[in-house]
Amino acid sequence: MEWTVVLLLLPLLGPPCRAQVAPPTVSISLDEEPEERWKPLLKVFDVAYLNKAAAAIIDSTVPKWVHHLIVPIVNSLEKYIPPPYAGEIRGLASHFGGNLTDIVILNFAYEVSAFCTSIITQDKSGNIYHGRNLDYPHPVLRNMTLNVIFMKNGKMAYQGTTFAGYVGLWTGQSPKKITISGDQRGTEHWWNWWKNVASALLVHASPVSWLVRETLEEAEDFQDAVIRLSKTPLITGVYYIVGGVRPGEGVIITRDRKGPVDIWPLDPMYDGWFRVETNFDHWLPPPPSDHRRQVANDALKSIGQKRINSYSLYQVLTLSPVCNRGTIYSTVMSAKSAEKYMTVVWPKGCRYTNNTDSLLTVQGAQTFH
Repeated sequence: MEWTVVLLLLPLLGPPCRAQVAPPTVSISLDEEPEERWKPLLKVFDVAYLNKAAAAIIDSTVPKWVHHLIVPIVNSLEKYIPPPYAGEIRGLASHFGGNLTDIVILNFAYEVSAFCTSIITQDKSGNIYHGRNLDYPHPVLRNMTLNVIFMKNGKMAYQGTTFAGYVGLWTGQSPKKITISGDQRGTEHWWNWWKNVASALLVHASPVSWLVRETLEEAEDFQDAVIRLSKTPLITGVYYIVGGVRPGEGVIITRDRKGPVDIWPLDPMYDGWFRVETNFDHWLPPPPSDHRRQVANDALKSIGQKRINSYSLYQVLTLSPVCNRGTIYSTVMSAKSAEKYMTVVWPKGCRYTNNTDSLLTVQGAQTFH
């Protein structure tokens, strides 16, 4: 109810913004065989549309030579792709009536160009709040975004936000345990990235989004999650942003393929009550044209630790250029209060007209807490 009120009042609080919408929610049973798990998508999405959208994403993202490279992987799927993902990908191809090669390619295509902003914060009472914007160069993904609740033994095991046809997660939480988001590290050219993916599959390195999902499902607590996300070999560099349920349980992990480059935890005792990560190493300046980090930092300082909460954090995520024309969705979550997990989709992206007015909106948002 509180979030409904906030969303209704947002147009009155600040400069004009394209309307936000809630994505559909689908329950996936982990007790089902992997090939059958994603069948509930058929009740929510039009199959013909999804196939058309997937083809557009593949054509605009994946070089033609990759199609030939993927063929041996598809022919021996279980050899290259671990369970349960091989079975889930086979099931998606069956449910959508599509080509198995295309579904495999689509899942790796989503690993490219995930330009994002993630923020982890702690209030004065020690509560951890985690927000993220996910930006992609594929506007069609706005119509493919969904919340997924992964069920096990009749109970929620974990949940997240993803895209139809994609078995990985860039955003998610395990109730009463952890929240995780992933941001692409740097701006590697796609042709180099695909070469790295091809070679990494041969040594069974994990796609970054699969590791998020595995950690949400298997990690016992915050510390366990940080270890898993730090040490597991990956196909490419990434930033993992992790939140827990206890004071101080917040960290940004800067990864290369082999392991951690840097671990940047919350440090509330010395005014480090928030951390902001975009797509560049936090100890280096971002490109002159990218102001997301500075705007988010300034807004959080303006709010202050006493007034940070889920709603004010959401307002920071809506600021330009933190939220921009490429933003697909925004999520705010807190593992301690898992019922408040919220994602909104931006059908046309974010288009604010005045940053100063937006900052004033953030400062005034506390009245709705």
